[in-house]
Amino acid sequence: MKKTSLAELFLTFFKIGAFTFGGGYAMLPLIQREVVNVKNWLSEDEFGDVLAVTQSAPGALAVNSSVFIGYNLAGLPGATVAVLGSVLPSFFIILVVATFFTQFSSQPIVQRMFYGIRPAVVALIAYAVLKLGKNILVTSLGYFIALAVLLLHLLFGISPIQNIFLAAIAGVVHHHLTEHRKIRSEEIITNKKKQEENRK
Repeated sequence: MKKTSLAELFLTFFKIGAFTFGGGYAMLPLIQREVVNVKNWLSEDEFGDVLAVTQSAPGALAVNSSVFIGYNLAGLPGATVAVLGSVLPSFFIILVVATFFTQFSSQPIVQRMFYGIRPAVVALIAYAVLKLGKNILVTSLGYFIALAVLLLHLLFGISPIQNIFLAAIAGVVHHHLTEHRKIRSEEIITNKKKQEENRK
């Protein structure tokens, strides 16, 4: 990860917090664009790792991501300013909305705005999923785990935390088996070479 100034961190996450609607998952495309494509603070793989870690921890995705990225870029001060940048816009906006929403929520124009915003949020989440999937699902194991987690969640109602835990176990087991097969193959090749040398 590249080093950056606290002011740049704050302004970047302030922009993310101010111009993203629909919650944590809807923020993914903007977070990804800013920290990966624009600022080059993270690679695509590093961003995927950040999401895996922040999803495994309790709390809001945007806050967890800003803490993780801010800390890795500028230590504890970086984590602090990144979190402040990501939450202050929504704090002030919701404070204003809460003050006036009850007066205007029944207005037709407000209802129509929400009819437009809701599908846009779904589209943003779908875009983030597709973009991440293209970079993360590069092996048969990745596709298998993604499909298994989806089915477990849809068919059996397994919670996200349990799914992440099971996926982590699957990754460890797969790595262990792969390494074991690799070592076994090397041993077989070595033994064959020794046998051929002994015959000579």
